[in-house]
Amino acid sequence: MTTTPVKVLLAEDDRNLGNILKAYLEAKGYPTRLTVNGEEAFNAYQRENFDFCIIDIMMPVKDGFSLVKEIRSMDKKIPILFLTAKSLPEDKLKGFELGADDFISKPFSMEELLARMQAILRRSGQDKEKAPDTTVFTIGDYEFDYPRQILKWKASEQKLTSKEAELLKLLCEARNEVLDRRYALNKIWFDDSYFNARSMDVYIAKLRKYLKEDPRVELLNVHGIGFKLLQP
Repeated sequence: MTTTPVKVLLAEDDRNLGNILKAYLEAKGYPTRLTVNGEEAFNAYQRENFDFCIIDIMMPVKDGFSLVKEIRSMDKKIPILFLTAKSLPEDKLKGFELGADDFISKPFSMEELLARMQAILRRSGQDKEKAPDTTVFTIGDYEFDYPRQILKWKASEQKLTSKEAELLKLLCEARNEVLDRRYALNKIWFDDSYFNARSMDVYIAKLRKYLKEDPRVELLNVHGIGFKLLQP
C-alpha cells in the first residue's frame, strides 16, 4: 500500500540553513518547499497544498508570528513548528496562543527537529505510518494488556498503576520512535510542570525495571526531547 508523503512548508530567512534543512527533510522522505520570508511563505501556502509548517519567528518582510496568524485564519489544524533564536517565555506563550504546536530553539540538531516533527504528526493523526489503534501490545516477549493494566512476562503478571499503563501505552504507540516528553506530560498529567516531569521520570524508571527480563527491549532517555521504547 502506498502512502502520500507529508509535504513541508519551510520558512527560514537564513538561506544556507534553509537549504540544509530542506536537503535533510527530503532525504528523510518529506518533500519541502523553502521560502525565505513570511510573505513568500504565505504566497506559497496559498498556491500549494502543505501538510506541515516549519516557521522561523524572526524573518524580514513578514515575521513568523504574523505568518502563522494568517495561516491559522485559513487552516486551524495544519501542524506548525516554530524555529526560534531565543526561547523567551513570552514568545512561546504568544506562539502557542496563535496555534503553534511546538518550538525548537537554535542551534538544534537535525535529529531533534525530525523527532519533534514526527511527534507532532503522531499527535495530529497525520503520521502516515502511525501504529494501529489497539489495546493489547506485544513488547518483545512481553504482552501488555492496556484495558486490564497488566504486563505479562511468560507465567508472571505485573499489575500497573493507571499512570504506568497510560505512559506505557504512549510508548507502545510510538514504538522505536521518540515519545515527546511534553506531549506525554500534558496527555497524562495535564500539565508539564517541573514537579510532574520528575514524577514521570520515576514512572519511566519503574517501567524500565518491569521490562528488564527481555534484553532486546530498551527504554531510552532521549536528552532534551523525551523517551524511546526500542523493541524487536
